[in-house]
Amino acid sequence: MKHISSRDNAQYKQLVRLAAGRRGDQVLLEGVHLCQEWLRHRGLPAFALFDLQRLERDPELAELAAALPAGIAVSCETVLAGRLSQVQESQGVYFAAQTPRELVPEHITGTSLWLDRIQDPGNLGTLLRTAAAAGIGQAYLSPGCAGAWSPKVLRSAQGAHFVMRLYEDCDLAALHARLCVPLIATALDDARSLYDEPLPRECAWLMGNEGRGVAAELLSLADLRVFIPQAPGVESLNVAAAAAICLFEHRRQSAAGSTAG
Repeated sequence: MKHISSRDNAQYKQLVRLAAGRRGDQVLLEGVHLCQEWLRHRGLPAFALFDLQRLERDPELAELAAALPAGIAVSCETVLAGRLSQVQESQGVYFAAQTPRELVPEHITGTSLWLDRIQDPGNLGTLLRTAAAAGIGQAYLSPGCAGAWSPKVLRSAQGAHFVMRLYEDCDLAALHARLCVPLIATALDDARSLYDEPLPRECAWLMGNEGRGVAAELLSLADLRVFIPQAPGVESLNVAAAAAICLFEHRRQSAAGSTAG
């Protein structure tokens, strides 16, 4: 395995750029779990970097390295690996890989998540993780959303990227013409209580920007607007928390309907 000892190495400098968010057409994955999931669902990375000292004492890292063809994996000193890490303690492995790009389907069926200008990477990752847990397999992200494949979103989503199809930079208003199921938006005005509405078995859930909510143009397209009843005198819920309540209420109603049927 080739060893990198200098931060001036071209491959290492490429990872530094990815870690800083200058991703271009590549994505940086950090940690054993994310790298294993990439191999399982997406195939080989462009290259992989391992902390040599951890590689020599960690059987799980060694197994991951052994799964890669010769020439893809390189090692480096612990101090270099640590400089790339987005967390307090690096797990000792990084993948550089081609950023996945999905083609938007002509007809959007099944339940999906539509996100309007979700800017915080932690919120976006949590939204994707929650949607995956609720059994939703597709998400459509408007321009202005955080990068779906950025390191912070990947870390927050904890593998949701590999069980969902993610469509970025979508003109949601234009995309509405392809939607074959009802569009449900979260809103405070002219909205009905989430718990008083029989929700359709399949729908698109529209969640809006952390500070401004769903854009007026998109709200006007919604077939239903819902709000979550809460105690008076407090601020509205964080968008990721609100989405969790909505998506699992939808899942609960769907399960109840199946049982009744």
